[in-house]
Amino acid sequence: MSSAPSRPTKSPARGHVVVVGAGMLGLATAWFLQEYGVEVTVVDREGIAAGASWGNAGWLSPGIVTPLAEPSVLRYGLKSFFDPAAALYIPPSIDLGLWRFLTRFAMHCTMTQWKRSMEAYVEIDRQALSAFDDLANGGVTSATIDAPLLVTFEHVRQASGFRHELELIRQAGQHVDVDELSRADAGALMAHISDRMELVLQLNGQRYVDPGEFVNSLADSVVAKGGTIRKGLCAHTISRDSSGITVELEGADPVRGDAVVVAVGSWLNELGPSLGVRTRVQSGRGYSFSVSTHQPVPAPIYVPAARVACTPYRGGMRIGGSMEFRSVDAPLASNRVAAIVKAAKPVLSGVDWESMSDVWVGSRPVTADSRPLIGATKVAGVFVAGGHGMFGMTLGAVTGKLLAEQMVTGNQPAALRAFGPLR
Repeated sequence: MSSAPSRPTKSPARGHVVVVGAGMLGLATAWFLQEYGVEVTVVDREGIAAGASWGNAGWLSPGIVTPLAEPSVLRYGLKSFFDPAAALYIPPSIDLGLWRFLTRFAMHCTMTQWKRSMEAYVEIDRQALSAFDDLANGGVTSATIDAPLLVTFEHVRQASGFRHELELIRQAGQHVDVDELSRADAGALMAHISDRMELVLQLNGQRYVDPGEFVNSLADSVVAKGGTIRKGLCAHTISRDSSGITVELEGADPVRGDAVVVAVGSWLNELGPSLGVRTRVQSGRGYSFSVSTHQPVPAPIYVPAARVACTPYRGGMRIGGSMEFRSVDAPLASNRVAAIVKAAKPVLSGVDWESMSDVWVGSRPVTADSRPLIGATKVAGVFVAGGHGMFGMTLGAVTGKLLAEQMVTGNQPAALRAFGPLR
């Protein structure tokens, strides 16, 4: 078992906690609450890892956890406006909520705002990987795999923007260990990178997982420690009275607890307003698929120019990309998958494109200020974990660890101060 801080005599989360959401964030919070001796029940509208926790890239890459809202994203978004083949796609819509979100997002696309948000990430990034070690030491059997992140560029000059961002990350106080590799230097690491790519920046000290397998292993550990996971239950109302907190469920009897954690990803907008969470979480949908490769893939690969992310996956490769601001429940758009293939083919080699399988779309919850929502709501005993955008897997374990600490001790960890859900 991993060690937990000493248990206080009084706890806001003593007794029984209901966790709404069986993705990475919800299950990690449940697991760390159990380390304090708290009883947990997890409910989910579908099942374990049914949302963004299954089909994401699986990167554990705190070295590049940075705010999404920044000037180059705004420039790219305006340039690619309404282009269905663009990596960032905003479909024609009369959704006023979406346009309000986009307006606020654009207001945060300044270097002043980016630097402020980056400084907020430094401490939680620093603790991200050690929280996964806690899970492993405490019985989660699915492995986290040490590997560099290979960031590739067709021309050396294309790396200037990424190098500048790395320098800004360092200035914010976060260490990033980077090696520059030519094709000759990279050797076997470059086997899946096209000959046209001139430069690789190797970000050391990163990891990756099979995300679906890992989250299911985390769920198994929660159950092994005495927790209950109930599937197919959609929470629609959360209320508090003198005897505790009630979570009303569609088509089933309500479940009661001494505290509640809401970790429902892009569905937070359905429950958040009644809890005082006014920050809109926008569905930034990502796509992925799996392909066979001619030889094993040694490490994750990121191609910024093509905005394509690749990960070793079950003997082949998972390829993902896209940021699509559409409804969380919108159907998969095949043209978005085709756009990723078109962007990836010129920059990858040794891939059997005819073997495509596991085509997936999932909704990553994005906030306008690029900071997640972690902490207490206006309803006493109800907490939120969400809005992590593309970094829900990387920051999933540390979010659960720190939120559990706040719930049990009543003290907000310093690393969470910039992420309060009532801001």
